[in-house]
Amino acid sequence: MAARTASGSVVVPAPPSEVFALLADPRRHAEIDGSGTVQSIVDAPERLELGSTFSVAMQMGAKYRTTNKVVEFEPDRRIAWKHFAPHRWRYELEPVEGGTRVTETWDASRYNAVTFLPVRALGFPAKAQQGIDGTLLRLRERFS
Repeated sequence: MAARTASGSVVVPAPPSEVFALLADPRRHAEIDGSGTVQSIVDAPERLELGSTFSVAMQMGAKYRTTNKVVEFEPDRRIAWKHFAPHRWRYELEPVEGGTRVTETWDASRYNAVTFLPVRALGFPAKAQQGIDGTLLRLRERFS
């Protein structure tokens, strides 16, 4: 079975509460997006919680707009959202010596073999891995 996840981790010199505050504020996602696809937030609350939705202007080739919903939420520890498709973007935070280990995961494990084929044809999970690597670098720089 083809890989259906991409993931990476980085330690940032800040407590989990500060990192989570940034992640839970969708208006700031473009600041840390390492994929280059997040253009701006169209509509969003100031702080996300379980069930919150937020709309994003995106560009991956063509420009488009999508609405995400928070589907996992544990303050200062974990947040994940998804749009109309079953894959999720998840951040997990762990306090460690010197700050917080941030693990970002693009999780497409909810696709079956057939429904994952078009996603794979678009270059995923490799594209997701590139975006994760860039985002984690920006996060580390943001808190350094």
